[in-house]
Amino acid sequence: MPFLPMNAKEVKERGWHEVDFVYICGDSYVDHPSFGAAIITRVLEDCGYKVAFLAQPDVKNDAEFTQFGKPRLGFMVSAGNIDSMVAHYTVALRKRHDDAYTAGGKSGKRPDRALTVYCNIIRSLFPDSPIITGGLEASLRRFAHYDYWSASVMPSVLFDSKADIIVYGMGELQTVEIAKRLSQGYTVEALRDIRGICYAVKTSEYTPQSAVELPSFERVKESKRDYAVAARKELDEYDAVRGKTMIQRHGDMILVQNPPMQPLNTKQLDWVYSLPYERWYPPCYEKLGGVPGIEEVQFSITHNRGCFGACNFCSLAFHQGRAVTVRSEESVIEEAKSFLKDKRFKGYISDVGGPTANFRLPSCEKQKRLGLCKGKKCLAPKPCPQMQVSHEDYLDLLRKLRNLDGVKKVFIRSGIRFDYLMEDESDEFFEELVRYHISGQLRVAPEHCSAAVLDKMGKPHIESYKRFCDKFYSLTKRENKDQYVVPYLMSSHPGCTLKDAVELALFCKKQGIHPKQVQDFYPTPGTVSTAMFYTGLDPYTLEKVYVPKSESEKEMQRALLQYFIPANRQKVIKALIAAGRKDLIGSGKNCLVTGNAGQSKPQAKGKKDKFKRYSRKKRS
Repeated sequence: MPFLPMNAKEVKERGWHEVDFVYICGDSYVDHPSFGAAIITRVLEDCGYKVAFLAQPDVKNDAEFTQFGKPRLGFMVSAGNIDSMVAHYTVALRKRHDDAYTAGGKSGKRPDRALTVYCNIIRSLFPDSPIITGGLEASLRRFAHYDYWSASVMPSVLFDSKADIIVYGMGELQTVEIAKRLSQGYTVEALRDIRGICYAVKTSEYTPQSAVELPSFERVKESKRDYAVAARKELDEYDAVRGKTMIQRHGDMILVQNPPMQPLNTKQLDWVYSLPYERWYPPCYEKLGGVPGIEEVQFSITHNRGCFGACNFCSLAFHQGRAVTVRSEESVIEEAKSFLKDKRFKGYISDVGGPTANFRLPSCEKQKRLGLCKGKKCLAPKPCPQMQVSHEDYLDLLRKLRNLDGVKKVFIRSGIRFDYLMEDESDEFFEELVRYHISGQLRVAPEHCSAAVLDKMGKPHIESYKRFCDKFYSLTKRENKDQYVVPYLMSSHPGCTLKDAVELALFCKKQGIHPKQVQDFYPTPGTVSTAMFYTGLDPYTLEKVYVPKSESEKEMQRALLQYFIPANRQKVIKALIAAGRKDLIGSGKNCLVTGNAGQSKPQAKGKKDKFKRYSRKKRS
C-alpha cells in the first residue's frame, strides 16, 4: 500500500481502527516532493502517525469529511500547491478552464477560498477537533491582506477559517512538534510557544510581551499608508535569526505570529527528501487522465530552499524566506539513482534546481550570525559587495549527476539568477551550463528594462542581463549549438507607465525578442508589489508609486510587448499616441508599427459599419 489511504475503505484495508490526522487538500493527491502536501504527510508518516489523505472533497457532501470519523489528533488543511484564487482566475479575473493540480486537468474540483471553506465545514462537523492550516494560501494570508479578487482588505485567514493554528512558511518542523505535543495530550492552546505559527487570542486574555505591533486590521483597511507600513514590518521580521513576535489586532481579538521557525539544515533536508515518495499519483486517477502537474517535475530534483534574490512580486520571500539551505551531494545523487528503478525514466533529469537553481551558499557569512539585512536586497539594484559568489559546489554536483550510468542528460529549467552568475569570476559553470544543461532554451527573468520599474520590482538593472546575453551567445557560438535565451517579461507592474512600456517594446525590438506570452502583474497576497498595487505607495519609502490599473492601459502595455502581432496593431497605435511617441508609428526602421499617427481606431466599413448604425438606431 504505497500511497496513503484516501478513503475509509483504504483505511480499513490497512487494519487501522482510526487515524491520527486527516490531511485535507485542495489539490488531487500527488505523492511527489514538489508537492507540499506530499512532504508533510510523508513526514508525519515517518514519525509514526496514521494519516489519511482527503483530496478535493465535495463540499456539498458532509459524508466525505466524516468518513474517517473524528481523527485522534486533529485535521490538517491546505488549499494546495498554490492559492485557490490564483488557481481559479486569470489576472483579468476570468475563470480558468484548466487546473494542472486536478486529476483530468479541468477546474472546478475545489471551491474558491478553499482553505476557509474546508475549515468551516470541519468546524461545524467536529467542533472540538484541532484544525491546523498550512500551505501557500494560509501562509500568505496570515495577516490582514489585500485580496485582489474582492478588491478589498481581508482579515487574517485564521479568523475567516476558524482554524486554531496557521503553520506559516515551510512547515515540517512545526508540524512534527505540533503532532508530538498533541499525541502527548497537550491542548491546542498549549502549543502557542512553537515558532513558525500564528494563533489568535482575545485582547482581554493577551499578556503583553516584547512584540512588534502592526497597524490593526481596522487601520490597514481604512488607511493605505498604514497598510504599507504593515507590509514592510511583516517582511522585515520574517527572518529566523532576528525576527520578533508580531501582533495585529482584529477587533477584540489579537493575531499573534511567533518568530519564524529555523529553516531545515542539510541533514534535515536530506531526511525530508529521502522519504518513500511514489513520485506519481494514485491509480484511481488514471481513468481521469492523470494529474498534469506531475509531468514537468516527475524527474526533477530540488537541491535547495530559500532565495535571497527576494523579488518584490514573488511570494517566496514571505513563504520560504531568504535564507538559502541545501541538501548534501550524497542525498541528491541518491535521489537521482532512484530514478533508474522507475520504468517511466528515460534517462533525462528535467531539473536540478529550486527557487533559484544556482544558489548553494548563504548570501554572506554575516547573515549566518545576524540574519539577512533588514530593508536591503543582496542583488538589487546592485550586488552587495559582501555577497559570496561561487558555483563550485553546484558544478561539482551537476558533474556527478551527469556521469551516473543511465543518465543521458541533466537539464536546469528552474530559474537561474543571471545577475548572480555574472558576479562569478570563473567562467567554468557558465561554460558547462551552455555545453551540457540547456534543452535549446534557457529561461531567465529580466522582467523589464526600465531602471525605474526594475527598482520597484527589486530587480537588477538591465545592463546585467545584456552582459549575460552577450556571454551566453558567445559561448553558444563556440560550442556550435542552436540555443537561445528566452526572457520572462512583465507588464503593468506598479511603477510602470506607458512610456516605460514603450521603452520595453523598443528594447525587445532591438534585442530581437518576440515574446509568445506576456505576464501581466498579478497582485497576490503578501508581496511588496501587491502592497504597492493597492496603496500606491512604496512600503520602504512611503513615496507615491504610479499603478496601472485600468483594463485599457493594461491591454496597451501587453500589446506593446507584442507589437509585432498584427491583431495588436490598433492597441499599439493607441498606446504610442497616449505615450506621446507618434514618431514610432510609420514605416521608419525604428517604428514599432505602420499606420497613421492621427488615427488610433480603424474606420468601420461596409457591412460592419451598417450593422453599427443599425444597432445604434435599435438602442435609441
